[in-house]
Amino acid sequence: MRPSLIVGLSHVHRFTVTGAKTVPALYPEAEEFRSMPAVFATGFMVGLFEWACIELLKPHLDPGEGSLGTAVDFSHVAATPPGLTIAVTATCNKIEGRSVEFRVSGHDGLDMIGEGTHRRAIVAWDRFTPRVADKLGRAKAAGLIL
Repeated sequence: MRPSLIVGLSHVHRFTVTGAKTVPALYPEAEEFRSMPAVFATGFMVGLFEWACIELLKPHLDPGEGSLGTAVDFSHVAATPPGLTIAVTATCNKIEGRSVEFRVSGHDGLDMIGEGTHRRAIVAWDRFTPRVADKLGRAKAAGLIL
């Protein structure tokens, strides 16, 4: 992580909602989701808020580094139909070692749709990836994965 990452940095990310990001598309296997209104899904909002934080971090990471979400605390307070563009503002508000916390909010041009905090851990992919491969091997050996 580069020293250019400091508290107070902000980034705005814009995304236009499509039908593929509505509640019925969240888990198409679930009738309960398929029968709900076609508005921006909370699950996709969480991912969009994370994406804004990832973009904020990107220019401040060293080669081979990335980040992983470790905590989310968001409210989702307004429905957004497809076609509207959401502007997500992410602001770095705390850095503790390799853990970075963000204040995040989203607005769809008419309403504030959600806000809250998100934490990400800065990781070295060359250390993280082998751990995941090891876990996959252990799961296969235990018969948890076919």
